[in-house]
Amino acid sequence: METTRFETFFDAILAIIMTVLVLKLAQPSVPTLAGLLEMQNVLIAYAISFLILFNIWYANHNLFHAVETLNNTAVWIYGVMTFVISLLPYFTIWLAKNVYSIPAETMFGVIFIITHILNTLATREVYKSNPYNKELQNLNNDSYYLNIPSIVLIIGFILTYTVFIPGIYVSCLISIILWIVIGKLVRGDGNGE
Repeated sequence: METTRFETFFDAILAIIMTVLVLKLAQPSVPTLAGLLEMQNVLIAYAISFLILFNIWYANHNLFHAVETLNNTAVWIYGVMTFVISLLPYFTIWLAKNVYSIPAETMFGVIFIITHILNTLATREVYKSNPYNKELQNLNNDSYYLNIPSIVLIIGFILTYTVFIPGIYVSCLISIILWIVIGKLVRGDGNGE
């Protein structure tokens, strides 16, 4: 499949999911700064989810500039990832309303981990389907540092199930920041594209 056609489809899906995500946000109980601050858990959960979606879009935007075709396996992995991230608005609001709920924490963390794994698998499959692409080889997307966010998430799961219930929530925030920073450093995204 041509990447331009797929990228257009995938961008549209991400835009819809981002729109649904923001539409799920409730208004503050009172129209004041205090009312807005009461919603801090909702806003942080929204920010985490938005950054997950934006980072997927940004990484794929850079990746698809280097390739022209995708094989069927990559398309199917992206399809499964699309299904998983389409659940993000639901689990984001569930977590935001229940920060001290282990099931809400767990499902949000599971969605994050599955998304990270699927994104990694899809990227690797794109690399496999374009083995002679010099520009793609220069992107260096095979660094072990890209696994650090998953390790932070595992630590968050351990914390949630032992001593600190919002451990997954906090680890997701740290993980998405690491995912963005490490991705930029490993890929050298500072080229202004």
